[in-house]
Amino acid sequence: MIEAATIERLAATIVQRGLSGMTEPELLRRFCLDLSAAGVPLCRASLIVDTLHPIHEGRAFRWRSDGVPEEAVVEYGRTDSGDAAETWRRTTFYHLDRTGTTELRRRLQGVAAGVDMGGGEGDFAVFDELRAEGRTDYFACRHLFTGTDTIAGMDCIYSSWLSDQPDGFGDDDLDALRRLIPVLVLAIQSLSLGRVARTLVEVYLGRDAGARVLSGKIQRGVAEKIRAVLWFSDLRGYTAITDRTDPSEILPLLNDYSEAVIGAVHRAGGDVLKLIGDGVLAVFRADDPARACRAALGAEVDLRERLAILAERRTAEGRAVTDVTLGLHLGDVLFGNIGADDRLDFTVVGPAVNEVSRIASLCRSVDRLLLLSAEFVAATPEPERGDLVSVGRYALRGVGRAEDLYTIDPALLSEPLR
Repeated sequence: MIEAATIERLAATIVQRGLSGMTEPELLRRFCLDLSAAGVPLCRASLIVDTLHPIHEGRAFRWRSDGVPEEAVVEYGRTDSGDAAETWRRTTFYHLDRTGTTELRRRLQGVAAGVDMGGGEGDFAVFDELRAEGRTDYFACRHLFTGTDTIAGMDCIYSSWLSDQPDGFGDDDLDALRRLIPVLVLAIQSLSLGRVARTLVEVYLGRDAGARVLSGKIQRGVAEKIRAVLWFSDLRGYTAITDRTDPSEILPLLNDYSEAVIGAVHRAGGDVLKLIGDGVLAVFRADDPARACRAALGAEVDLRERLAILAERRTAEGRAVTDVTLGLHLGDVLFGNIGADDRLDFTVVGPAVNEVSRIASLCRSVDRLLLLSAEFVAATPEPERGDLVSVGRYALRGVGRAEDLYTIDPALLSEPLR
């Protein structure tokens, strides 16, 4: 029998670990070890929480006592359509949702095997697998969040608890689980909400800007002067493509090409600040200008490789194919909050931002996919600088001075310019 004092101590321990920022899988692992040490016959446990993420619907955390290798964290995709939806409908958790119940207990072995112990109806396919593994008792819970601060589908946390002991869970064991699981759920919810907040600001503001916002830099008008390589790219002939393409194909087109651009920038260490229709504004911080220029040029090479693969796939699918024009510039910008008290944007501003957009727009006029400013070229180290050639001096619209522009020597390109 687990004494009340032990349950209180374990509850306080969970709270302290949650406040310390311990990760979700580690919280679950320690929780299971503590319960086992207190006499609860646990052999496996899992906890599932939905999240708000552009790709994943949620995360599952798992623990087992037998040392069999198993991923402690699993991120799962959408469960609202296709095979995934059918699989979800066969789970005990879906049954709890559908019936509005909070628990399901099932003895898996012995004279009580298959007997509904409350919250269930019939048997579930997963129970056959668990019996084959020697599991004797199954207990599932659903903890619903009913407050107004729930985010999207993150409205409850599911958990399941298994025993492999001949007698399974006793009444005292279940009482301990019922009293302690809600404390663990609150700790997991707190961590998950923090993870959702980080995901949202990184996805919508960019990785560096998102980190700055979460660190507390949200005061309007406060900005930091930084030196940066500025990247401005857009799609070649986008307006003409949209005029002749089915509207349902526009979003897939933008997503495909945005993924190629953003992937290349991120892989090279840059930070994407804005998606402006078909345009992308990104920065590479230039505390070391030569390193930043080299990183940006590396991202451009990576981008061309991604675009070649993308063009091959989209052509095979019978979809529109285009290319990306790119301007690169080096200059000083202000990086911070701009806007109104109740609607701010964390971005870069300054003459250099306007200049790089004008440089990118000249790609069409000079029939080049890449144009580089003189400031960028001056900071580019060898051997990369040796690959760059002048395309002439041009006036930039809205800029009071002309700019010497450069590109990669066409003789070095493996394919002709398109």
